[in-house]
This record gives sequence, C-alpha cells and structure tokens, in this order.
Amino acid sequence: VPLETAREILHVVPRYYLVDNQDGIRDPVGMSGVRLEAEAHLITGSIVNTKNLTKVMSEIGVDTNMVTFAGLASATATLTDTEKELGVVLVDIGGGTTSLCVYVDGALSHSAVIPVGAKNITNDLAIGLRLSLDTAEIIKRNLTPEGGSNKVLDPKNPQSKKQADEIDLHKLGLKDAPRKISRKAVIEGIIRPRLNELFELIKAELIKAGVGGKTPAGLVLTGGGSLTYQIDDAGRKILGLQSRIAYPVGLTGLVDEIKSPEFSTVTGLLLLAKRDNHPKSTPTFHLPKLSFNLPGKNSGKKILDFIKSFLP
Repeated sequence: VPLETAREILHVVPRYYLVDNQDGIRDPVGMSGVRLEAEAHLITGSIVNTKNLTKVMSEIGVDTNMVTFAGLASATATLTDTEKELGVVLVDIGGGTTSLCVYVDGALSHSAVIPVGAKNITNDLAIGLRLSLDTAEIIKRNLTPEGGSNKVLDPKNPQSKKQADEIDLHKLGLKDAPRKISRKAVIEGIIRPRLNELFELIKAELIKAGVGGKTPAGLVLTGGGSLTYQIDDAGRKILGLQSRIAYPVGLTGLVDEIKSPEFSTVTGLLLLAKRDNHPKSTPTFHLPKLSFNLPGKNSGKKILDFIKSFLP
C-alpha cells in the first residue's frame, strides 16, 4: 500500500472478508475455500511523532509495546456493539486535536484527526476576557446550567434576567479576575463560534468520506473537550445527528477517579491491551489499585503530567 512520505501503518482494521469472492463475511474462521481476501481500513501515523512519543516514554523508564490511535482506543471504551452495527460517529475531543472514528455496518469505515481541540476554546476565552489561560480553563469547566442563578426568572423584572446572566467568578475562587462576567457573552460570543467551527470541520470530513446518512446511531462525544458546556447541542444542530456524551466503560475495581470522558482513551488502551494478550477473556479490565511504582525517579508523576498535557 503506497503511503505518504514519513508515515507508517499503525493499524490494519478488517472491515469484512471475502472467501472465494463471497463478500460480507465478518469471521471466516472455520469456513472452507481456496482464496481468502480482506477489506480493511488502514490507520497511519507520523513516523517522527511516533519516535518522539516512544523516546519520551523510554526516558521515564517505560518500554513502548505499540502505538495506538487515540480515536480507536476511545471507541473501544465508549461505543456499544449496537451503535457500531447501526452506524455511529465517534468524536474524541482532546486538548489540541480531535480524533474521529466512523463505524458503518459494525466495522470501522473512516478515521481522521482534526487539528482543533478544547485548548482553542480556552485560548479564545483568555483573549476575549483578557484573563490568564488557567483562569479561562476554570471558567470553561464551570459553565453549567447551575453556573448562573438558580432562581426562577421574572420576565417583567429586567434585573432578575440580568442576575441570571451573570457569572460570579469570585465564587469559583478567581479572586484576581473581574467579579462578574456575562454568561451570554461567554457562551454565545466566544464558546459557541469555536464549537461551530469544530463541527463544521467534522461535517466536511464526513462528507469527504461519503458516510452521510449511514450513521443513524448518531454522534458520540468523548474526551475532556466533550465536557464543554452545550457541546452536544452544537453537534446536534450542525451535523443533524442525535448526540450523547460518553463515559468510558469496561473497567471494574477502583475506577471512580477515572470515570470521566477525559480518560476514555486511557481506558480503551487498557481494554485493547487485555484483548490482545487474552483474546478469549471477558471484555473488561479490573483496576485493583492505582499505583505508579514505575522505574525511574518520579516516573509516575512524569507520566501523569505527560498525559495531562494533552487534556483540555
């Protein structure tokens, strides 16, 4: 298969098999035939980026067995078999990039990486509100329906409406920031345009892939960026698909600390590793204890810091 310069194959994901020109076969094991062929989806990655990632892990004393596409790992941890069969679009929104996986008829049909992520929203907030990036991140993460006033609005009282629109930053512990900002200005003026841009890019990618109308199971959002306020609504309106925010499943044990869309990729990596090493075992992974006693000085903290650097 011809590849672009400086790229390598990360995954060969079978879509279906052909036995003596009979296509549409999901599992040919046990069948008789003369000629076996496969229709597969290839996922490639930058050789340079892969080497850099492997080098970073090596420097903290961790050997790299293989490199996995983040979107594929997140899909493993969040999508149901029914969604894959019906056809579904998985969008994993990280800090700097967004990974895309499209399943049609139970098989991976398309994958892509879009160079826009949740950090772009944080940057916009910092510039628009003239605040630090850390402060902007806190504001973004605390924009929920409960972030404003919980009081019942009086339509005849303009002051009541104004109070509901205000966000008290001092209640979020941001003493150095202005006391109050307009909720509508933040959401409609800064966050929503960036979300619209992201989903327009996703829409263009889906059109290019020719999968329009083949994903009735809708849109599944995960990754740290999926926690952005009203992101599911933005995706629903632009893509015309029902949407949900997905939390990782498949882990048992002490998993409360990682029961969040932020850890969908990490959860998927654990599940994929178990599947590859124990293909006949149950599709779950037991996490008895969160331990980072790895070789190298402060290696556990380094890994956590490294992972967090990719989170929004």
